Amino acid sequence: MNAFTPPLRLEDPVEQGIAAFLPEIVALRHELHRHPELAFQEHRTSKRVAELLASWGYEVATGIAGTGLVATLSNGGGGRRLGIRADMDALPITEATDLAYASETAGVMHACGHDGHTAILLAAARYLAQSRSFNGTLRLIFQPAEEIGAGARRMISEGLFERFPVDAVFGLHNWPGVPAGQFGFVSGAAMASVDQADIRIVGRGGHGAEPHKAVDPVLASATFITALQSIVARNVDPQDMAVVTVGSIHAGSASNVIPESVELKLTMRAFTDTVREQLRARIPALARAQAESFGAVAEVDYRLGFPALINDGDASEFARKVARETFGPAQIDAGFRPRTASEDFAFMLQAQTGAYLFVGNGDTAPLHSARYDFNDAIIAPAARYWVRLTETFLH
Repeated sequence: MNAFTPPLRLEDPVEQGIAAFLPEIVALRHELHRHPELAFQEHRTSKRVAELLASWGYEVATGIAGTGLVATLSNGGGGRRLGIRADMDALPITEATDLAYASETAGVMHACGHDGHTAILLAAARYLAQSRSFNGTLRLIFQPAEEIGAGARRMISEGLFERFPVDAVFGLHNWPGVPAGQFGFVSGAAMASVDQADIRIVGRGGHGAEPHKAVDPVLASATFITALQSIVARNVDPQDMAVVTVGSIHAGSASNVIPESVELKLTMRAFTDTVREQLRARIPALARAQAESFGAVAEVDYRLGFPALINDGDASEFARKVARETFGPAQIDAGFRPRTASEDFAFMLQAQTGAYLFVGNGDTAPLHSARYDFNDAIIAPAARYWVRLTETFLH
């Protein structure tokens, strides 16, 4: 039996235990949803979470990465240490759900379900504080600023795993379109890296009636945008994945004026460092070459964002076995595939062994939609999962 082999369990009292206080957790989730807070502004959320955890007997350390916190609970004499992470921040989106508990903060909403992730982990924390059904040390990590990719990095840079060492760390994300409460697992690359580029193609402005006297940056930009996909089609190995998206183009303000410049904003995604570096090298080179072929100049600001999220194989298989043992194979999505979205938990998995998993949110609006709402029906099974993972890892 290795460190990631769960023992056989014949009965499960956890579901009934969580059900006893589930209405309070759902009400808390709605409270968090009404009061969303952006990255590094999660003061109200962090305080509420810390107060609850302290009242249940956890030792709580606050002020990590500003609004982040770590809650520790030890039981028995076991030497193993488990970390579980939930994110707390919201998005700068105006909610359009018409829910009774819709956001009361203008222009901000929980459009990614971090209020739900926090509620799930708090439900598991409350049960485990009552049951003490584990042997070792449990560390619950409530992270700020996931949406801007800065929270995990900053917690780590401030000594997260030195101050609060763990043997493995796990996290989860809800996923719309997957049946509610069904779990998805991926070994290896589970989510893509994401990088950004701002490109300014500078030509020479002029009158639209006399294009020969100008250097048209719009035409240069158009050919560059078309040529971009040649990187995916002809530079990247066909068995690998790359996504290059031009999400913003701005140029000029009149139909009969050739503008001086065009500004483009791009995002790039990949599952491997090799492809990520290919994109980093080829996109600026292509922008400059295309611009130069028209007599223009390309200015490129290329910024690295999140790395790809790479699950440890043993940890991911352990997580899958816990779900299969707890819920049976029918509640596991056997065909769950890697997602091309990104997640800054990737930084934690660069620093520490662990895995990231997914739980279906049902037939809801997509993540980052103004009409998205976290499905309260998945709080109980997801919390039950965290309890079982904790009991199994710290057995």
